[in-house]
Amino acid sequence: MNEAAVRSSTPIELRLSPPPPSKGEREYHAFLRMLPDLLTTHRGRFVAVHNEQIVDDDMDDIALVQRVHARFGYVPIHVGLVADPLPVTRVPHYRTWRPAEQGA
Repeated sequence: MNEAAVRSSTPIELRLSPPPPSKGEREYHAFLRMLPDLLTTHRGRFVAVHNEQIVDDDMDDIALVQRVHARFGYVPIHVGLVADPLPVTRVPHYRTWRPAEQGA
């Protein structure tokens, strides 16, 4: 038996770990972590998160994004509204049963 046949017949075990979170995901999770404290200080305002820190806030999200990008360059950031989460609303869904038409 040659070496190539031995290599191909041995089982290969791959242990794949999930990819690390992107910068945008890290900024979003930082926003969620800081949200309880932000509710006491920045309620109703938009905040910009960069490097997992609040770097600016404003009432206008577009002006905030432009200002943060002018300051730090065009990098991924998270801009979120500091507000209580909306209540979850359950929307019932049902199916209407219609008997099959005869002769069709």
